[in-house]
This record gives sequence, C-alpha cells and structure tokens, in this order.
Amino acid sequence: MNARGGSALTFGVAVALIAGVTLGNGGANVMPVFVDDFASRFALSDSGAGLVAASQLMATAVVTLLLAKRAARPGRVLMTRFGLALAGAGFLGATAATGPVTLVLANLVLGAGLGAVYAAATAALAATDDADKASAVTICGVVGVTALLIMGVPAANHDLGEGTGFLLMALCCLAAWPLIRRLPEGPAGPATPDAASAGGGGTSTAEPTVVLLLGTALLWTVTQGAWSYASVLGRQHTGMSHSAVSAVLAISSIVALAGAAVGPMAARRFGRMRSMAVFVTAQALAMAALVLTHDPVLFTVAAVLWQASQLAVLVQMLAAAALIDPTGRLVASLSGAGALGTGIGPLAVGAVLDAAGADVLGLVLALGTVLASLPLLRMTVAGAKASAERELASTSAAETG
Repeated sequence: MNARGGSALTFGVAVALIAGVTLGNGGANVMPVFVDDFASRFALSDSGAGLVAASQLMATAVVTLLLAKRAARPGRVLMTRFGLALAGAGFLGATAATGPVTLVLANLVLGAGLGAVYAAATAALAATDDADKASAVTICGVVGVTALLIMGVPAANHDLGEGTGFLLMALCCLAAWPLIRRLPEGPAGPATPDAASAGGGGTSTAEPTVVLLLGTALLWTVTQGAWSYASVLGRQHTGMSHSAVSAVLAISSIVALAGAAVGPMAARRFGRMRSMAVFVTAQALAMAALVLTHDPVLFTVAAVLWQASQLAVLVQMLAAAALIDPTGRLVASLSGAGALGTGIGPLAVGAVLDAAGADVLGLVLALGTVLASLPLLRMTVAGAKASAERELASTSAAETG
C-alpha cells in the first residue's frame, strides 16, 4: 500500500481527478475528430489541418510544463477553473471561427486553457493517500469518458452542424466546473530525497532533469505516432476493411483497461522495477508486431497487448512520480512532456514511414520505446525506494505512538 497521509480517494475526489485529466488531455484524445472538422469546414489540406492541430497540442504541452511548478502548491481548484474558463472560451471561438486564422487563434487559447487544467489535475494525483489506486482509477475513468467524447463530438457535428462538436466540449468545461471542487489541494507530504535520482533536486519539490523529460516525450512520440497510423497500417498490411480495423482498435482500447488494473497489482506482487520492465518490453514487441505483421489475427492480438501494456506503463509512471514528489510537480512535468510527445508523434512517425517504410518503422518504434523507458525505469526504482521509506516511517510512527 501507499498510505501517505494525503487525501482519501473518495468518490468525489475520483470524479474530480477524472474530470480534470479527461478535459486536460481531451484535445489530444479527440484530435482525430477535430481534424476532420477542420478540414471539412474550411477545406484545409492535410498539412493545413495538421498545423491547426499542432497549434492546440503544442499550446497544451507548453502551458502544462510552464505551470508544473505552480501546480505543486495549493490553489489547484482555482487554477483548474481558470483553465476551464479559458478552454471554454477557446472552444466557443473555434465553434464561431470564420476562417483558418481565427481557428488557429481559438485553438491556441483553448490549448492554453487545457494545459492549465492538465497541470493542476495531474499534480493533484500526487496528493492522494494511495498513488497506485488513484492513478489506476483515474486512467480507467479517463478512458471511459474519452470514449463517450469520441462518439459524441462527431455525432454533434453530423446531427447539429459542423463546428458544434467544439460547442459540446465547451459545455463539458461548464459541466466540469462543479465536479472539480473536490480536487486535492495540497501535497501528501514532503518530497523524498530520492527525487534527485529520478531527475530532480529533491528538496521541497522534485524538478525533473532534461533526460527524464526527453525520455517521457520520446515515449509518447512513439506511442501517439504509432496509434495515429495504426488504422492505415492495418488496412494496408492485413487487407482488413476500414470498419474491421476500427473495430479492432476500439476493442483493444476497451480491453486495455485491464492493463490499468493489472499494473498496480503487478507492482505490489513483483516489484515496481521488474513489472515496469516487463510491461515496457511487451509494449515494444507488440508495437513492432502491429506495424510489421500481415496477419489479421496477429494484428488484433498485438493491438490488444500494446494498448494494455501502454496503460500499465502509464499508471506505474504516474504512481512512481507521485511517490517521489507528493507535491505533484513531477507528475505535472511528466504529463507536459508527454503532451509534447503526443503533438510531435504523428509528424515524426509519418516522416519515418514515408522515408523508410513500415519495416524500418517497426524497428524504430521498438527501439525508441526501449530507449525512452530507461530514464523512466530509473525513476521507478526511486519510486519503489520512496514507497518503502514511507511505509517504514509510518510503521515506526505507529509503534512509537
């Protein structure tokens, strides 16, 4: 267990965390639907729609990183609500946009707002009394709500007119306003001195090194890039229909929730380092198989294994960062680096695919996953040590009392 004297993970706290993380990362998760709307409404080319998407994603990533230190202090509810207001205004602006320029400006505004929400909500994960449970519950909830948004936004665009999907997102920002009132405000305790070994200074907050941030960004560059082209590769290599590939990817996303549940259990049973290494290896091999295979059955198995391993890695990464730095700065910083990688991923993977082909891409993705995981594995070791030290301190305090 990871009892650390922080906020108990009550239903209200869980709802607040899920609402904040879902909307904070909502732009990236719903981006494929947004891109379709961009291109259709303003007759944009692929590169033009990509530029609009990149403006939003980069704004979210940069603001998340810039506000990571601020998110480590009390005042997260106020910070989240400011971000929701800014994002809501941006979504309304994107709904009413009359041209590409106003569309880009609106996406910059909403991206900045989402970044503030993302920084505060992810930092709040570290202020709970059980980092593993909080991470798993939040990720599972985010996956479920995001699935509803991915269905709801295109339905709004189709049934109510182009651009109304942005209006739906603005209404979600409004709905989240009262839900995030239970967001944990303060740190669960002082940052562990082992934060330095994870890439920080280790005093009151853990300041991640460039290596750790780059590793996180690379991992999500590889992950998001591969996900963006999974449908295309599936159709071209296996001969599956568009609907069949979409069904496989949708099912894999749902089944992947098992990874979020298995990750914390594996960490407790086999140790954080060992379980994290196994999940990273499985993710790398499954990703390579997904890209290289020409067999529909292997493609399906690889997709499920990849998504499950990815969520297990994500949950363990967030939990380790929360254990090292209960103020939440480390979690928020890694989330910002991940958002940066998410924005770069489709462009980077597309460039490799065009220049070298799928065979080389599969090897690059697998190698990139392994390399990116090295600083994260080091952080996981520090997280395991921090957990053991806190449990020992808790036991000693109980005996003394």
